[in-house]
Order: sequence, then structure tokens, then C-alpha cells
Amino acid sequence: MRRLAQAPNIAIAALWADTLVQAGFSASVQRYFLSGIAGELPPDQCLPEVWLAHDHEVPAAKAMLDTLQNLPQRRWVCSCGELVEGGFEQCWQCGKAMPA
Repeated sequence: MRRLAQAPNIAIAALWADTLVQAGFSASVQRYFLSGIAGELPPDQCLPEVWLAHDHEVPAAKAMLDTLQNLPQRRWVCSCGELVEGGFEQCWQCGKAMPA
């Protein structure tokens, strides 16, 4: 087994592992319930981790995880002139919907 990544929380670790499993990798989450003893152990030792069962999967899984972690963000300019970034589909300045 080989550690692929350390996640900031269990929800993200589960999301990463599920996405990798759906793509055919042998991913699993380790340290699933260890956050409960943070303080007894150093906090960085209690973070959940995504592991792979087969070492030969590591390069392709790292590439997929990197793509998942660095999704491009949308940017559009509203008719009112406001630059809207991220996943927003409505202008926060005037409330108009994102153009199609």
C-alpha cells in the first residue's frame, strides 16, 4: 500500500477516494476516525489520508487527483461591469443571471 495524499478533512478524503475508485483505482481512506483524538496526538498526524493498494497506480492516480484539486474556475463579466469569479451563476452586484 502507498499513501497518495493527506486531506484537510474526512469529507474531502472520502470525495477523493470515491472519485478514484469510480475511475478504477484501488483507493481507500485511512485514519478515518482519528480526528477525535487530535490534541492527544499532533493535529497533522490525525488528518485523513487516501491510500492506494497497488504501487503501479500511483502516477495515474496522482495525475487524476491533481486535476481534481485544480479545477478551472469560471470568470465572466456582468452587463453591470462586475467581474464574477468562481462557481457563481448570478452577479452579486446587480443580481442578474450569468449569460448562457
